[in-house]
Amino acid sequence: MARRYDSSTTTFSPEGRLHQVEYAIEAINNAGTSVGILAKDGVVMASERKITSGLLAPARTSEKTYKLCSHATCTVAGLTADANILIDQARLRAGRYEYQYQEPIPIEHLVEHVCNYKQAYTQYGGLRPFGVAFLFAGYDETHGFQLYQSDPSGNYSGWKATVIGANNQAGKSLLKTDYGSSKKEEDSDEMKTDEAAGPEIEMPDVAEACRLAVKVLNKTMDGAVASPEKLELFTMTLDSDGQCVHKILSEDEAKAVIAEVEAETAAAGDT
Repeated sequence: MARRYDSSTTTFSPEGRLHQVEYAIEAINNAGTSVGILAKDGVVMASERKITSGLLAPARTSEKTYKLCSHATCTVAGLTADANILIDQARLRAGRYEYQYQEPIPIEHLVEHVCNYKQAYTQYGGLRPFGVAFLFAGYDETHGFQLYQSDPSGNYSGWKATVIGANNQAGKSLLKTDYGSSKKEEDSDEMKTDEAAGPEIEMPDVAEACRLAVKVLNKTMDGAVASPEKLELFTMTLDSDGQCVHKILSEDEAKAVIAEVEAETAAAGDT
């Protein structure tokens, strides 16, 4: 039955499903893992680097993390070529908003614009959904640091910590138990930033969030040992002037974080 409806993004199946959108989401589930963690003094995002060949020239810029404007950044999982189109849309919208209103664009407004663009590609004939999911990190004066996730359907939601890409369910399970100092209720299966989602969680600082992100990638990467060549750590914090600082950790800094995680794991194994 599915084969009669899976060639069009504009036709619902009798079960009420849009198969092409589901296939796009499945493509993301086979992509490199990305982790986003909201900290009390910033946002941490970590991504798995897929090394397909040792003959490839090293990338001059990040292939996973992209700066959208002075106070917003995104991490991608899925088809990078599709992501480039949406990143250009986000940068254009952020620039036009600041030119028109003389103030930075609110983060959720920027996320909503990108998601509306993605949703249009699920509703008109002759188009296919974008095969990419995003983690958006940003800061504004009203809501502080924020973390959002979006998928090819055009849906988006705010999170304290989440995972996209391969083995994302295993990563989310680890975040549920290790994020913050207080445990959520057993019947809460998501960590969304909703007042009804459960008790308030004490957020970690950026250093703790970096260690937690490495732990998640250790669990989601299939048998691979975390190393600076196989992962990328990004932090967004504020400087003394209240301006956002975007930083991709160097190899030495990433090695130090990985060493701390390995020491914690070894200490936990001894006890």
